[in-house]
Amino acid sequence: MLRQYKIRYYDFKLAILTITLAVIGIVAVGSAEPTLQTRQIAGFAFGVFLMLVISLFDYSVLLNLYWIMYLVNLALLVMVILVGKDAGGAQRWVTIAGIRFQPSELAKIFIILFFAQFINKHKEKLNTFQYIGMCCVLFALPAVLVYMQPDLSTTIVICLIFCVIMFTGGISWKVIAGVLAVGIPAFVIFMYLIMQPDQKIINEEHMYQLNRIISFFNKEEFSNSLGYQQEYSVMAIGSGQLTGKGYKNNEISSVKNADFIAEQQTDFIFAVIGEEFGFVGACAVIILVLLISIECMMVAWRARDTAGTIIAAGIGAMIGFQAFINIGVVTYLLPNTGLPLPFVSYGLTSLVSSFIGIGFVLNVGLQCQQK
Repeated sequence: MLRQYKIRYYDFKLAILTITLAVIGIVAVGSAEPTLQTRQIAGFAFGVFLMLVISLFDYSVLLNLYWIMYLVNLALLVMVILVGKDAGGAQRWVTIAGIRFQPSELAKIFIILFFAQFINKHKEKLNTFQYIGMCCVLFALPAVLVYMQPDLSTTIVICLIFCVIMFTGGISWKVIAGVLAVGIPAFVIFMYLIMQPDQKIINEEHMYQLNRIISFFNKEEFSNSLGYQQEYSVMAIGSGQLTGKGYKNNEISSVKNADFIAEQQTDFIFAVIGEEFGFVGACAVIILVLLISIECMMVAWRARDTAGTIIAAGIGAMIGFQAFINIGVVTYLLPNTGLPLPFVSYGLTSLVSSFIGIGFVLNVGLQCQQK
């Protein structure tokens, strides 16, 4: 399982970029909620350890367990529905052997690894109707379980990841064109229907998701109610100006210090960075995320096989899409979704699972040189 690698082939650039972004997260969490900084540091240390260990394991050997990964993923997601712990109106957490974690974060990694091997073994059948249908069914099972928590935002992210998986797996452009031709009009019609006052599509359990969409498209009407967090986050970022108000500043006018943003250490951590480190700090985070995603895509391009391509592209897409949505929410360019900013937001499951993903990408990069 362990192989002999030449150290010069190790992608230190990707590892350094990832660690740098995570360190920024530790600093930001320490300002947003000082009591949680120690736990974030512990999650960082454990995540880096797993990243380094996984990067040295031959991914092609680990992928032989792809069906076990799939079944474990389903089992964990079912456990959330049956015995999960409620937090913030959603049932997304489980506790096993005293460890509390969020299976939907691990589901992203499991889905990427499963389909990397599944498609690699049957790539000659990828463009057949039967095989595409099978892939969709296998993806739908965990996706529906995540949605039922309810967790629409993570469901959207894993759907985007699945699209990248199928594209990098080699699906035909004709199939892509057909899906877009049907999917885009269907999405527009769906959005129109759910915006109607007497809509019956979204039930009471998921009504908060609809309210977030409605408040986004009616910002002035809901600025002091449903959209107040995004209004204040934009205010915080703007008040930071070029270089920010300073780390852990004592300014009374600080949006962070006045606790105008709930859970600012998680979904709205970018607002804290924008206020304390200004435009420079916000751009640094965006550039680091962009460079990490690009580096993952470059590894995917050089990968020795389809499985490696899917792993690297899938992880790069996971980080890129999630960061884009998170920052879009904080800057009020997208409806509020409740997604963490990868490597930056407080949340040990998200942090550790992201490092695990990068570990697999690093190993794919090492294998590139073994052709």
